[in-house]
Amino acid sequence: MRTAYKCRLYPDPDQQAMLSRTFGCVRLVWNKALAERNRTWEAEGKQTTYGEASAALTRWKRTQDFAFLKEVPSVPLQQALRHQQAAFANFFSGRAERPRFKSRSGRQTAHFARSAFRLNNGELGLARIVSPLKFVWSFEGVDLASLEPSMVVVSRDPDGRWFVTFAADTADPDPEPAIGRSVGIDLGVKDFAVTSDGQRITGPRHLDRKARNLARYQRRMARCQKGSANRIKAKAKVARAHRKIRNARADFLHKTSTRIVRDNDLIAIEDLAVANMVKNRRLAKRISDAAWGEFRRMIEYKAERAGRTLAVVDRWYPSSKTCSHCGHLLDRLDLSTRAWRCPTCRTWHDRDINAAKNILAAGRVAAGQPPGEACGADVRRQGSSLPQSAMKQEPPRARAQGVPAH
Repeated sequence: MRTAYKCRLYPDPDQQAMLSRTFGCVRLVWNKALAERNRTWEAEGKQTTYGEASAALTRWKRTQDFAFLKEVPSVPLQQALRHQQAAFANFFSGRAERPRFKSRSGRQTAHFARSAFRLNNGELGLARIVSPLKFVWSFEGVDLASLEPSMVVVSRDPDGRWFVTFAADTADPDPEPAIGRSVGIDLGVKDFAVTSDGQRITGPRHLDRKARNLARYQRRMARCQKGSANRIKAKAKVARAHRKIRNARADFLHKTSTRIVRDNDLIAIEDLAVANMVKNRRLAKRISDAAWGEFRRMIEYKAERAGRTLAVVDRWYPSSKTCSHCGHLLDRLDLSTRAWRCPTCRTWHDRDINAAKNILAAGRVAAGQPPGEACGADVRRQGSSLPQSAMKQEPPRARAQGVPAH
């Protein structure tokens, strides 16, 4: 299993100067290679290979204008070209957006492969840096002396903090013991999540709570002259405010996802199109602050490590409009309607809890289990583009990830 360990890094002034130059050269190589790729594509309609980009980097180093590229380690520059090649491969396959140019004001990174770093007795050394770098190891259960990382990533956040990440291949952890419980999760804006057992997880709305201070720092930065020392200080305060929001959000997501994975053998969630949903200007801020995509990512890798089963239900499945008691499907259900009564069985439903029960039923069927008490998984709809009955266990309805714990 591929595992990453991120630690705080405390470089001295000389090390900071060399790493800053490395960041600048990595950013220059990325932007120049990207400009060349775009120019070649527009002029000739041909894609640029990694070999061609690497050969171009060698030519740039021989010129007088870019001779300074020889002063920094060559491995991070080559890694930038490899990452750009992978980014374009993802773009052409439809898995990601088109790669963009990097800014000096954003997060800076440099990747060092095995030939460009050494880790001996807990001391980290990088190419072109004489003295070992000081960092704080905060993983008590992992022996740093026995760690054999295949990649070291040095990064600097916009607020000025330094980090080092060790990427290593580790043994798969033992699966957690079976709990005998399953849960369906319905994500929302009013409540961050509602589970099939009736639990409501309130969203902290970190951005709303910090919006006033953040706006004040942004106004101060806007009044400063561009390029001045005061603007640099004001910009650092804005970055620190964003960092506090980001850390608080990540802390909430980690605690929530860990609790859900620990307490359930089967987790069923919806396959939400978050990128399309944020196009709604009325809900974009709330959806972005909720970080549904990051929450699902955490659920996925934590469920895999714990040996839990994750079932992803199709986004077009009418979980809110379907009666979880008898399977009746409503023709229409407005977003403002938070509760409704089934016209067939007369069962009173809370909109979100009903949806979570149907998501759980569909997830159980996808995992090869009985749907349980909810009957909504057997609903049928008309139209070629709509999902079929979950009882048929067809791929468009839901898909299960992981292996059920026994």
